Amino acid sequence: MSLEKQLLEGLDKLECGLAKERERISTHLLQYILFLDKWNRVYNLTAVRKPEEMVTKHVLDSLTLLPVITGAHLADVGSGAGLPGIPLAIVRPDWYVTLIESNQKKAAFLTQACIELALKNVKVVCERAERFFPAEKFDTVISRAFADLSTFVSSAGHLCAENSKSRLIAMKGRFPDAELMQLPEQFGVEKVLRVMVPGLRAARHLIVIQPDQGE
Repeated sequence: MSLEKQLLEGLDKLECGLAKERERISTHLLQYILFLDKWNRVYNLTAVRKPEEMVTKHVLDSLTLLPVITGAHLADVGSGAGLPGIPLAIVRPDWYVTLIESNQKKAAFLTQACIELALKNVKVVCERAERFFPAEKFDTVISRAFADLSTFVSSAGHLCAENSKSRLIAMKGRFPDAELMQLPEQFGVEKVLRVMVPGLRAARHLIVIQPDQGE
């Protein structure tokens, strides 16, 4: 199966309202995968080596977030190779995505990827999350393989906009029982969703957390 067909079939199975733009989306997502594969051969950005595995384990996995994201201003904490931020920015050009990555090598890749893919709605910040204090905060703050839940909320909780709709979302594999028990009490777990990634048998969960608003 070609990468394009694999992407199109995966987008259809996600059922996230992408049907009208599936051709544009799949074309740009494919460009991202090929660009990531090219850089990965030299800079070791991800342990996933095969483009067909990147489709499933990276891109389609990232897009499972679409139904649970609140607002148009997103922060991707510890973005690494741009996951989930770049796939989300490609699918939703009306969203504004900030990729926060402290590793200079990875931040350089993210910057070049934004140029290569002409992503006008993406900003790259080379900084640790806990040291980043933007003038405008975010509706949704996301982490994917960044850290345990306690570290995530402690490092990135201050990035949430001070309103009742802002949320932190952590992408996890297995249900994180131990991590949930260690979550600081001022952060409330709104819901835990099990999601299915097309072509992937492994468990995936999204942890939606209400930030500490200092109340």
